Amino acid sequence: MSKKINRRQALKYGVGAGAGLLFLTNGGGAQTSPNEKLNIACIGIGGQGRSNLNAMTSENIVALCDVDNKRAGNAYTKFPKAKKFYDYRIMLEKMGSEIDAVVISTPDHMHSHPAMMAMRMGKHLYCEKPMAHSISEIRMMTDIAKEKKLVTQLGVQRHTIDNVHRVVEIIQSGAIGEIREVYSWFGGDRGMPVMPTKFPKVPAHLKWDLWLGVTKDRPYSPDYCPYNWRFWWDFGTGETGNWGCHVLDIPYWALKLGHATKVSSSGPEIDAQRTPKSMFSTYEFPSRGDLPPVKLHWNHTNQPMPFFKENNIPQSGNNLFIGSKGMLLCDFKNRKLLPEKDFEGFKEPEKSIIDSPGFRKEWITACKGGKIATCNFDYTGPMAETVILGNTAFRAGGGFDWDPKTMQATGRPSAEKYIRPEFRKGWEI
Repeated sequence: MSKKINRRQALKYGVGAGAGLLFLTNGGGAQTSPNEKLNIACIGIGGQGRSNLNAMTSENIVALCDVDNKRAGNAYTKFPKAKKFYDYRIMLEKMGSEIDAVVISTPDHMHSHPAMMAMRMGKHLYCEKPMAHSISEIRMMTDIAKEKKLVTQLGVQRHTIDNVHRVVEIIQSGAIGEIREVYSWFGGDRGMPVMPTKFPKVPAHLKWDLWLGVTKDRPYSPDYCPYNWRFWWDFGTGETGNWGCHVLDIPYWALKLGHATKVSSSGPEIDAQRTPKSMFSTYEFPSRGDLPPVKLHWNHTNQPMPFFKENNIPQSGNNLFIGSKGMLLCDFKNRKLLPEKDFEGFKEPEKSIIDSPGFRKEWITACKGGKIATCNFDYTGPMAETVILGNTAFRAGGGFDWDPKTMQATGRPSAEKYIRPEFRKGWEI
């Protein structure tokens, strides 16, 4: 790398693609360690945003942005050197030259707009799942990151759990044979919140218009924020968007899945505004090299699933892999090969997946030229699209063949408005 390249250019263009750590140089020619601190801006600093912010304290926190002073809590006093903003657009316009990387932890509907603005400016990005609110937004984010050669990481933190690694190793060793079907699920019945009946004055600590952002205008209600937004279609992606990326990360990784080519989805009566209390989606994936086609069933339900009862399988965990030689039942902490009698004395394959130094640390290190982050958008983009594809089919009233290249839902024109949504005037992409 030329010694004429300054620190900011090095961080922007000299990032690692898994090629090992680099030693960057500043404009004065003095060598700089890859441990030099990044200048990070955080958008959304309450809740999960606070966890992400606290995980970045090894770096320089130069800007903090949140539309809710109460939700932001004491973050501004904890990081007194960081400049405070309500509007991410103003923050990026004013401080773009001072920022190396951006962390986004906003509600789902406000992921893609700040993400794309930051990435188009050449900023590395850490973004919370499910990446974005619609498939087209996810695809744009993935494409921009690739075009700009940026370091990205989606907030699928359970990717670092040791048991997940062992499951992936067992599946990829061929222990249960050829896998053509997987059941994945998350329990509970959250969704369909009560319709608001009172619309009080917007509290002084909240910039309501900025919180609404890209969505159409509506009166403020505490039933929407600070948390219940997740179960309103204008803002969130329901329990599928909330947990889908975490749970499906295991089969995605183990089976090397990419884009689905067919989807079906069902559940209770569709509500135009609110996400359902249960939902059932099936995705079909084509063969991948020597790996056969896979049918993956996603279930968000607190009811027993018929397959488990019919086959006398304990419904525990969050994933069941069905292979030609047996089955593997697992969650983030546990794993069990079935039928147990067939696997007595089974010796697990040698450990091959390297332990993570820490999920967010992966991203920080990669931004400085280190090994690529494990949940970069090349991997997580197709997975996040699949999660939202289930929601899209449900809202559109049924399944369809899916062309991932053109993002077209064959025979289901009602899906188009969910695939490529319109944004509020002034927020168009």
